[in-house]
Amino acid sequence: MKKNNDLGLLIVRISVGLLMLLHGIGKMQSIDFVQQKLLEGGLPNFLSYGVYVTQVIAPILLLIGYRTRIGAALFIFGTLFAMFLVHSTEIFTMTQHGGWSVELLGLYTFGAVALLFTGSGKYAVSSIHQWD
Repeated sequence: MKKNNDLGLLIVRISVGLLMLLHGIGKMQSIDFVQQKLLEGGLPNFLSYGVYVTQVIAPILLLIGYRTRIGAALFIFGTLFAMFLVHSTEIFTMTQHGGWSVELLGLYTFGAVALLFTGSGKYAVSSIHQWD
């Protein structure tokens, strides 16, 4: 079988971007939960609007393959922020079935880290800029 790295990158971009975009769309109805967590953490309320950047705009950048590395960096920031703000008590724990308690966020984060290093591949809106 012939190796096709660009197709693999497209699949990673679609899976990571689409799945997180669905989370972001869900939060477009209300970000009260995020605002409450920020207040509990002693952080300013206006930071809650970063959800739209990290869970809507960044995934769209990944999906279409435009400035993928910038989108991936924003995405990583958002997943790590969520991990430490909302799931900090779960970072070093396992589920009753042996999985990492924050494995979904881990998969999103590591998928975005891979895209940060590789870029978008050739199946993208833009693939010639250093941030693609």
